[in-house]
Amino acid sequence: MPTVEVRNLENEVVGELELSDRVFGAPLNRSLIYEAVRWFMAKQRAGTASTKTRGEVSGSGRKLWRQKGTGRARVGSIRTPLWRHGGTVHGPRPRDYSYHLPKKMRRGALRSVLSERLREGNLRVIEAFELPTHKTKAFAHILDRLELDGKTLIIDSHENWNLALASRNLPGVKVIESRELNIYDALYYQKLVFSKAAIEQVEKLLAT
Repeated sequence: MPTVEVRNLENEVVGELELSDRVFGAPLNRSLIYEAVRWFMAKQRAGTASTKTRGEVSGSGRKLWRQKGTGRARVGSIRTPLWRHGGTVHGPRPRDYSYHLPKKMRRGALRSVLSERLREGNLRVIEAFELPTHKTKAFAHILDRLELDGKTLIIDSHENWNLALASRNLPGVKVIESRELNIYDALYYQKLVFSKAAIEQVEKLLAT
């Protein structure tokens, strides 16, 4: 059963937490992670790209000149796709790119990523993010004490205004609630920092 040290904001070890082997001892499954990331990115697509067909572009519908006898190529409308400013054939239309991925696959991919972060030593647990102030400078000092540099994802169990305000101007730092944890953030951020309550919530969710 994997274990992780629990530290306070002074970077002092205050305990040890045993983690579920099912959640934090999963093998690395690259193909499953790929499918989950692909599904997540597809959901983020706006799908608002749009072009006009010949029936939608502006312009008269009359025939420009008679069919025969002019020596010019025959043409029926100024809105023909063959002409500049004409309609577009088979162009993009507004659509929904999202699709269904089974919940077991999504949770399995997240378990795989969290387990790998733990094996790398890039998963930390903090007893609680009880900040006395919302000042960014004070929170930056806390991150220095915790030796957190680079891209850092902080996961708390509930909405923490001091934490949210103190971190929002720090580059490479993102704060979310445990229920918002997703496969993309878990991969994008090099270090995952959980509060003790948050990691227990995530563990309970992913154990099913």
